[in-house]
Amino acid sequence: MYQHDIGKRSAKVKNVVERGAVKKFAEAIGDPNPIYWDEETGKRSRYGRNIAPPTFPRVFDYGVIEGLKLPSKGLIHGEQHFHYERPLFVGEELYCYAEVKDYFEKQSSMGLLGFLVIANNGEDADGNLIFTSTSTIIINEAVRKAMSV
Repeated sequence: MYQHDIGKRSAKVKNVVERGAVKKFAEAIGDPNPIYWDEETGKRSRYGRNIAPPTFPRVFDYGVIEGLKLPSKGLIHGEQHFHYERPLFVGEELYCYAEVKDYFEKQSSMGLLGFLVIANNGEDADGNLIFTSTSTIIINEAVRKAMSV
């Protein structure tokens, strides 16, 4: 179903790890660690500045992968993994993009399931990879039928 999309990427989109957004995100996930919001704590840390929570990249804009058609409802979030080369620093600019990494299918008791694997990547201004977030989207039989109509 999506095999022809493997390898497609979006254009890079500039994002900023904005201090206020990091503080609100930390509050929303219930993580009170002052490394995310208190400037003095950040200065005294091993990083010398504030960092963002590990799941913060969920809020970034990764652009649009041209030609990738996903339904607006009915998709199932299967799993997600984050890999970091280093933490995200508050105030830094990142260039983010999405890439279709894989698509495979498995037969289940609920019918044929599709598994679409998408990587969201963030690089610094020099093109150095800072993080990758890999998500698996599950496409069930009902969604598959609705897509073919």
